[in-house]
Amino acid sequence: MTKHTPPFSAEVRERAVRMVLEYQGEHGSQDAAIRSIAAKIGCSGEALRNWVRQAERDQGLRAGPTTGERARITALERENRELRQANEILRKASASCAMAELDRRSRP
Repeated sequence: MTKHTPPFSAEVRERAVRMVLEYQGEHGSQDAAIRSIAAKIGCSGEALRNWVRQAERDQGLRAGPTTGERARITALERENRELRQANEILRKASASCAMAELDRRSRP
């Protein structure tokens, strides 16, 4: 599986989030600031809104998992999936060995 490269660098995302937080007072609301800045940097309003929400979670201003916690959860889910697959392989191999042992014992 190939890794997806985001179209905007981390620096651009951080700057856009900073701009939203700084200029939301000049716009009627945070939503208006998001729409205005998203148009200026060429990203969708929803993408910028997600970046702002995640930055707020990272700063403790909004409930939910931080970026570090999300990365940890993703890694644990991947490890869990791999362990389940390994267990399934071992279960099938064990059953196969048990059947082979029964066949060996039943033959004189």
